[in-house]
Amino acid sequence: MIETSTHPLDHLVLPTQSLEVAKQRLSSLGFVVAPTGIHPFGTENACVFFADGTYLEPLAIGDGKAAEQAMTEGNVFVVRDRLYRDRLGEEGFSAVVFGTADADADHARYVDAGLSAGNTLGFSRAFADPTGKSDTASFKLAFAAGRAATDAFLFACQRINAPKIDRTALQAHANGVTGIVEIVAVSDRPSGQARLVSTAAGKEGEHHDRVELPNATLTVLTPDAFASRFGVPVGFPSDLRFAAIIFSIRGSAAAARLLAAGAIEHNMSGSDIVVPPAPGQGATFIFREIP
Repeated sequence: MIETSTHPLDHLVLPTQSLEVAKQRLSSLGFVVAPTGIHPFGTENACVFFADGTYLEPLAIGDGKAAEQAMTEGNVFVVRDRLYRDRLGEEGFSAVVFGTADADADHARYVDAGLSAGNTLGFSRAFADPTGKSDTASFKLAFAAGRAATDAFLFACQRINAPKIDRTALQAHANGVTGIVEIVAVSDRPSGQARLVSTAAGKEGEHHDRVELPNATLTVLTPDAFASRFGVPVGFPSDLRFAAIIFSIRGSAAAARLLAAGAIEHNMSGSDIVVPPAPGQGATFIFREIP
């Protein structure tokens, strides 16, 4: 067995049909959205960065021809994005991404476990902050997926070159969100997906429905348990589908006022503020006050 340590949560991929719609929706929820980032293989994003180092990656198709070419070349990121959209539609939550210092070692682990989704992917893209200061971000990705779990994938992301850009302004969200504390997936067979999730996260030898990462928790629930916990239905059956993101906020009162002022549908589940999915917001968003 290849030795590893549990990886931290890095970011979450949220497919959307339109980045403009996603920007409008996320802004209405009180998030600061970064300028559009262009990938060299046809996709584009508009990320939401948090003080804890994690972020959301709303993802759209910006160049259809480039995306088609990337798929013919075996680009796993684009292939899995297309598979998700073809099966579940243009809005959703397709992938959980872990931070790693060695994507090649993760790829070797995934292959050894029979969970590799394909070849590694290395790429660079320009990055700009709201002031116009730019830099280049470079990454290497290693992909994991279950043969039956076609509605979700996971990957390890190695930041080869991290942009030397001050993100303070991008992390000052009006809703008070400081980071991500939990990701919730649904499955008709939670125990059947435990090995995939644990292995992808580097949690070797521990196959549980709840995986504790260094900076967050990844939980897999049955659809009934999810609906009972959050009051939101999850739709048709699935071997594994990411469904909700729980954010830490400084104070729930301010977030509730912001949602009410924007006439945004939400409900309470205990002390959690639950916002159902909408165009541009492919997952259930849950705001939780963390003392």
